[in-house]
Amino acid sequence: MSLEPRSWPEPDPVVTRAVRAKNYGRAVPLPVAVRDRLGELFPDEEFAAAFGKTGPAGWSPGRLALVTVFQMAENLTDRQAAEAVRDRLSWAYALGLGLEDTGFDFTVLSQFRTRVVEHGLEEKVLDLLLTRLKAQGLVGAGGKQRTDSTRIVSAVRDLNRLELAGESVRAAVEALTVAAPHWVAGVLDVPGWSRRYDTRIDTWRMPSSATKRDQLALTYARDGLALLSSVYDPRSEPWLRELPAVQTLRTVLLQNYTRTTAQNGREAVARRTRTEEGGDGLPPGHLRIASPTTSTPAGPPSATPSGTGSSCM
Repeated sequence: MSLEPRSWPEPDPVVTRAVRAKNYGRAVPLPVAVRDRLGELFPDEEFAAAFGKTGPAGWSPGRLALVTVFQMAENLTDRQAAEAVRDRLSWAYALGLGLEDTGFDFTVLSQFRTRVVEHGLEEKVLDLLLTRLKAQGLVGAGGKQRTDSTRIVSAVRDLNRLELAGESVRAAVEALTVAAPHWVAGVLDVPGWSRRYDTRIDTWRMPSSATKRDQLALTYARDGLALLSSVYDPRSEPWLRELPAVQTLRTVLLQNYTRTTAQNGREAVARRTRTEEGGDGLPPGHLRIASPTTSTPAGPPSATPSGTGSSCM
């Protein structure tokens, strides 16, 4: 992805008129207020170190940084944030997009964050934000404002891992239902699973509570493990485990969860965390599955499933 730093376009006149008309007499949405008050908040050149001068042109990194801030503020996954760029007038206004602009594929946000982290630019977003807020007199010049942009990156990453886990279970259930409907009816509580997985996970509003998000993440993991256990049962047809959606689910669970057995025989499932946070570690970004429709990447055993037989994780 190449970068040719350029100034952001001014808000599109048609979008501007629509935004003003829809918000006449009321407080404007946050993205509109941010653009009106703070202008071009994240210049592209501030991220030049993370992007080459050759290769296919990419979306403006400065605007992707602003999308990430809005995404964090509204507790959105990458897919939901990309949809907001396409669908919301307030976001189009803040980003200087016209009505006909189709935005970008949601995976671009993950690629952007990976580059930012790899080049040590995690602090850049909040540093720029605080500098502009101080210049506007919106925060004091002294004090101890938190400037840890890693928190934003980590929070968005966790939201996407949560969506990925749920969507991977849903995709596997759908594939198995099409391929072997009688098998599914025999091993699953179909009404119960349908209530949880009959709608795309990314259309849900994720819980605002970290505790509830963690609980939901473990629910997805336990459902996925139960499904894989049935698929890998010796009494099940061996070809079921070869379905791409089943293999993707297995990889997603390996990459994002650990499963241990205590001396008393009780199993414990937990979310993986980064080694620098004291956890078991996560696979490198380029090996990590970002979508249940992504092909299973090749990589070391820590990143992809290994082994044969009836083991499912």
